[in-house]
Amino acid sequence: MAELVTVILAAGKGTRMKSSLPKVLHKVCGKEMVRCVLDAATAAGSKRNIVVVGFGADEVRAALGGAAEVVVQEQQLGTGHAVLQAEPLLRDAKGTVMVLCGDTPLLTVGLLKKLYDEHEKAGAKATVLTAIMPDATGYGRVIRTAAGDVEKIVEHKDATEQEREVREVNAGIYCFEKEALFSALAEVGCDNAQGEYYLPDVLSILRGRGEKIWAVAADDYEETLGVNSRVHLAQAERILRRRKNLELMESGVTLMDPDSTFVDADVAVGRDTVIYPFTWLEGRTSVGEGCTLGPSSRFTDVKIGDGVTAHFVYAHECEIGDGATMGPFVHIRPDSHISKDVKIGNFVEVKNSNVGEGSKLPHLQYIGDCDMGAGVNMGCGTITVNYDGKTKFRTKIGDHAFVGCNSNLVAPVSVGDNAYVAAGSTITKDVPPDELAVARARQKNIPNWPDKRK
Repeated sequence: MAELVTVILAAGKGTRMKSSLPKVLHKVCGKEMVRCVLDAATAAGSKRNIVVVGFGADEVRAALGGAAEVVVQEQQLGTGHAVLQAEPLLRDAKGTVMVLCGDTPLLTVGLLKKLYDEHEKAGAKATVLTAIMPDATGYGRVIRTAAGDVEKIVEHKDATEQEREVREVNAGIYCFEKEALFSALAEVGCDNAQGEYYLPDVLSILRGRGEKIWAVAADDYEETLGVNSRVHLAQAERILRRRKNLELMESGVTLMDPDSTFVDADVAVGRDTVIYPFTWLEGRTSVGEGCTLGPSSRFTDVKIGDGVTAHFVYAHECEIGDGATMGPFVHIRPDSHISKDVKIGNFVEVKNSNVGEGSKLPHLQYIGDCDMGAGVNMGCGTITVNYDGKTKFRTKIGDHAFVGCNSNLVAPVSVGDNAYVAAGSTITKDVPPDELAVARARQKNIPNWPDKRK
């Protein structure tokens, strides 16, 4: 049965990036470029995805995490040579091979579907995606016949002055009939300025055989832009974030200032949520309905319930329940679970802790490695002393306990249900339910102390 298979070219180093990281692993909108391309291909209907890796092969393979088949191009000898590396994996395949570039993160599902559908409809052996560029410098030019058919594609370095005037460029994205692709690749040579095997030469070879070559123009050239430098990376970032913000606003989310709101591609936000400026929603963060987030807040891989209010908050790898209120100046660290209707005030840090429903952490607290019940009140300046220099220990606080200001709970220790801890206490022993613990040194007043010092 015929199927769509995608070959993604991701072997290049990306010299102009000036980075030890493979170019395709640089992130835009919170996702590696190659993953952006891979996800678009899969959503467009690709049944198999093969990624050709080279520079930093192990890093790219690890980043893909088994989401695609991987083949290595040991020497980077051009795009034609790169596609050839996938041939052994495609010997039994039938149908269409779509060739994509791993550094084109702006590709949309709609554009790839259009390319594939028009290729199939035209019955062509090869279809090239083109774009009309305001500035075509560096791109391969699409040279057409008088009748408008694709005659050839000329790389910028090999183009004549007249050919460089052409603004229609090769986007580096193709659909090929599989058998035609690999038979033509066998004839591609490297007699060019770079001494490389160019994939676009396949089009000239197939045309010479009298085969049908088709072209599909992108409606928006931005979708075809590649990333070759940090400047290009910033441009792609801006475009993708603009798309994401438009998507959110159209789904019922209020962004007070879209230009200063930064939301990653895989983030989900419920309707009627309001996001204030300079707020970052990153990674796999999900936000419920009716929340108020920001300003100046950052959430990375956080699950946020409905009706949450959080301003001047940094939270990562944690969960925040419905109706919770946080801020200003709050840090919620990994493996923390903030339950429904919890109130967390200014200058509070919570780490690897469970905070029960309706509990209050008003201000100036460190709550680490703690299991806290419901309806607990933690006084100002309270600390769970969880580390003895070698090992972390947990503190347990029962439902409706009351811990007075400036108290230290030295773990491992537990405070029972409805128990009280007097302000200024350092608790080193368990406090049973319904009891008051007072752990202070006896106060001693020394008369005439100022005179003695003089």
